[in-house]
Amino acid sequence: MNRWLPILLSLAGALLLWAAWPTSPLTFLIFIAFIPLLRIADLVPHRGKYFGCIFLTLFLWNVATTWWVGNTTVPISGVAANLINTLLMSIPLLGYHRTRARVGQTAGYFALIVYWLTFEYIHLNWEFSWPWLSLGNVFAMHPSWVQWYEYTGVSGGTLWVLLSNILIYQAWLLRKQYPVPLGTFLWKTAWLPAAVVVIPFLLSSLVQYNFKAPDGPTVRVVVVQPNIDPYDKFAEEHERMQLDKLLALSAQKVNGTTAYIIWPETALFTHGVWENKLAYEDETALIRQFLRRYPQATLVSGATTLKRYDVADEAPQMARSTEDGTLRYDAFNSAIQLDTSYVTQIYHKSRLVPGVEIIPYARYLSFMKKLALDFGGITGGYGVTPGVELLEDTRTHIKVLPAICYESVYGEFVAENVRRGANLLFVITNDGWWGDTEGHRQHAQYARLRAIETRRWVARSANTGISCIIDPMGDIQQPLPYWKEGVIDANVTPGNTFTFYVRFGDLISKAAVAFCIVMILYSFYLKFRFSMPNS
Repeated sequence: MNRWLPILLSLAGALLLWAAWPTSPLTFLIFIAFIPLLRIADLVPHRGKYFGCIFLTLFLWNVATTWWVGNTTVPISGVAANLINTLLMSIPLLGYHRTRARVGQTAGYFALIVYWLTFEYIHLNWEFSWPWLSLGNVFAMHPSWVQWYEYTGVSGGTLWVLLSNILIYQAWLLRKQYPVPLGTFLWKTAWLPAAVVVIPFLLSSLVQYNFKAPDGPTVRVVVVQPNIDPYDKFAEEHERMQLDKLLALSAQKVNGTTAYIIWPETALFTHGVWENKLAYEDETALIRQFLRRYPQATLVSGATTLKRYDVADEAPQMARSTEDGTLRYDAFNSAIQLDTSYVTQIYHKSRLVPGVEIIPYARYLSFMKKLALDFGGITGGYGVTPGVELLEDTRTHIKVLPAICYESVYGEFVAENVRRGANLLFVITNDGWWGDTEGHRQHAQYARLRAIETRRWVARSANTGISCIIDPMGDIQQPLPYWKEGVIDANVTPGNTFTFYVRFGDLISKAAVAFCIVMILYSFYLKFRFSMPNS
């Protein structure tokens, strides 16, 4: 039994983490899901065997929760993503195991929290970024539990999870080591982990009780879900048919009071449109003709845009070239804003999906830049040259962040744009690549956390679902089911106040990074000191 116990603990840890993750209703299991990993560290001193055990847990957790990444025409993408993410997740746990062996259990627990928060922060800010399984995301289905995210962001949830697991595990060890009457145990030992679990719930209720919704005039938004198969929509002969469908669906809800019409990611110009000619394209003219019937309305839509560089020195290093080499250009996953005028605004997606929209650090390995997976339409990766920061309606001075798909998972990125003046958040996405799996459901739930962190209304337009409206408390309104076309309209209030998180960003993660650097430097100091010969 002792021989197989670490393996059984590995399987139990994976099962608990999977069962706790959205969209499972068993979220509360996250407060004990890391305990098997902590126990393995106590039972397995050998670093190689320990790595094998934690790798098994983390790999099974990744596969069970994000297997859908491979549910595409390129299944190997899912295998690669799960393997790479498992290896990266192993690093903070290996660091914990090493620290615990060298300086003791208490310091090891502190190191675990610091290392894991640092890992999540790095995983949000480099080109291999995959923050889908950041521990604080686990509470996305329960906004009433984490209203205090307006102060801490998702990293506060990560800290809550890790600290709760450590304290519950320590209480169990003490109970096992020193058997005492249950009442004595509860009074002297169990109160601390209980308090750490319960107090955030109370704080959330307090924040919710004192919350004041954004005041001021409302604006009417119309969100369209066209339900176009993502594997068919990039056929060139379908572009006009898709535009007609989007216009027809919009007409069902648009009226003279509509301020915004929102279409999903890559709804327009699936094969690319030159940005300098966008205002004069036939499709743009048809949209402008439609909007003249509703002069107060502005369209925000996903599109694929192309930017040419007539001067060679202006072209980024990773820009594309035509076959004859006479033209350098970039392709962008964009959001465009159109109204009845000839003025267009173009926002470029900047948080790109590794392997699909960008090959990480390909500028250092230029031969790799053509390896981006083909999901239809533009292949070879997207450009990252900035467009406009926000889409602004010059008539109402409302500024919109049109977070494109993956960008809505990045709390600090969204907060930075709110700090720049975004009054409303639009999420435009095309989640249909992965079919009717947990992928699109998890993605929709994560948007609720952005609403809480920034206290902004969110309007979400998803090609095949789930389109919805999310209020500043994180509550979903009027969700449209997956694989069903439809239109929703709602009145939303542009926000003008800043939360603590918007003002100061992710302070918890930054503090963890600082502690991590200090700990690493100190370990080098100790190694150098004890390697010196005695004088």
